[in-house]
Amino acid sequence: MASDSDDKLPPQGRLTRLRKLAGLSAQLGADVLKSGARRLAGQEPDLLTKGMAEKLVATLGDLKGAAMKFGQAVSMDPDLLTPEVRQILARLQNQAPAMGYATVARVIREELGAAPEALFREFHREPLAAASLGQVHRAVLGDGRPVAVKVQYPGVGDSLKGDLDNLGMVVKTLSKASKAMDGTAYFQELREEFLLELDYLREAQLCLGFAQSAARLPELKVPEVILERTSGRVLTLELLEGQTLKDWVVTAPSPEERFRVARQLILAIYGPFFCAGEIHADPHPGNFMVMKDGRLGLLDFGSIKGFSERFVDANRRMFLQAVNLKPVDTLGLSREVGFTLELPEPEAEALIHEVLHIAGRPMRAHAYDFATCEISRDLKRHFARNAARFLKIRPPPEAVMFFRSTGGLAQNLRLIGARGDFRRVYLEVAALLG
Repeated sequence: MASDSDDKLPPQGRLTRLRKLAGLSAQLGADVLKSGARRLAGQEPDLLTKGMAEKLVATLGDLKGAAMKFGQAVSMDPDLLTPEVRQILARLQNQAPAMGYATVARVIREELGAAPEALFREFHREPLAAASLGQVHRAVLGDGRPVAVKVQYPGVGDSLKGDLDNLGMVVKTLSKASKAMDGTAYFQELREEFLLELDYLREAQLCLGFAQSAARLPELKVPEVILERTSGRVLTLELLEGQTLKDWVVTAPSPEERFRVARQLILAIYGPFFCAGEIHADPHPGNFMVMKDGRLGLLDFGSIKGFSERFVDANRRMFLQAVNLKPVDTLGLSREVGFTLELPEPEAEALIHEVLHIAGRPMRAHAYDFATCEISRDLKRHFARNAARFLKIRPPPEAVMFFRSTGGLAQNLRLIGARGDFRRVYLEVAALLG
C-alpha cells in the first residue's frame, strides 16, 4: 500500500544510482557462481534464483527509470528464465513500489492547477499500476466517464538521464575499443526515444495519432485522450476495462482464446507499421489489455515510433515477398532499409536470408504452435555462431525501436502459446496493404 511520503520516489544522482546497481551486480555475480557450482555437480542450474529475482524487483522497482525498463525487458525472455522467476520479474511491468498520495496530489496541483478532488468527481488514492516513469490512478470525470490518470514521478527525468549517462559511458568505452563495437548511433536513438517519453503532452498527441493509424482495425481499442486533464507530467485517458496480457495468460484461457488474442497482437504491431509507418515500441505484456468486450486494448503511448518512408516501404515489400512465398531480394531490400554491409555480398546475403527464414516460420505454416516455438532460440544461436560477421552488418539507427517492438511481439506470442493458422493472419496483414 502506498504511504503519504516520498520514500518510494526514485533515488537521485548518477553515483547513487550507480552504487545501487553495482551492489546488485555483485549479488548477481554470486548467484551466477552458485549456478556454476550446481552445473559442476551435475545438477540443472537456475540462471536466476527466485531470491535473486525478488532482489532484482526490489532494487529496479525502487530505481525506476531506465534501470526498471531493463528489468521489464529481461522479464519477457522465455529462454532466459524459468516461468516462476519470470512471473516474479513481471511485477516490474506495472507493479513498482508506488509513491504516496500526497506526492501524487502535489504533482496534479502543480500541473493542472487544482487538487485531484476538485478536478475529478472521484479519484482513487491507491494506484492501478506503477511503472518506470509514472503511476496510474483510477478516476471519474464530472460527466461520469471513468478515466486513468498517469502521474509522473517527481525527479524521474533526472534519474532517467543519470541511468542513460551511466550506460553511455559503457557504450563510449566499447566504441573506443573497436570500430566494430561502435554502438553510439544506436544508443543515441534509444536515449532520445526514452527521454521523449517524459513529455506526457507529446504522449497524448501520439495516442491521438495512433488511434488514426489503428482505425482500420476495429478489434483494437486505443483509449480516448482527455486533453483538458493532461499536461507535461499528467496524462488522462479513457479507462479500459479488462485484464492486462500478463494477468490474462495465467487464467488458463482456451486454445481458441489464445489464438484470437495472438492474432490481435500481430495486427496491433504490424497493421499500424505497414499502413501508417508507426509502431508500438514498448510491447511488454503490461501494455496490452484483453478487454471484456473481446477487443485488445493498447496502453502506454510514450514509445510510439514513427519511421522514415524509405524504411517502411522497403520493409513492406520484404514482408509481401515473404508472405506470398516469393523470392526475397535480400540484399537489395536490406540496403533500401538502410543497412550497411561490410562483408562480401554472398556472405551477407546468406546471413540475412537465414534470419528472415527463421523469423518467417509462422508466415509459411498453416499450423504453427507458439507454445513450442524456437524462433528466438534459433536466432540467438545463429547470431552467436556468426557474431564476428554480424558486427559487419549494421542496421540503421531507427531499426532499434523496430527490433524492440517485433522482438517483444515474438516473446508475447510465445508467452500466449497459441496454436493455429498463423499464415492466414499474416495474409490478413498483407490484405491491409491492398
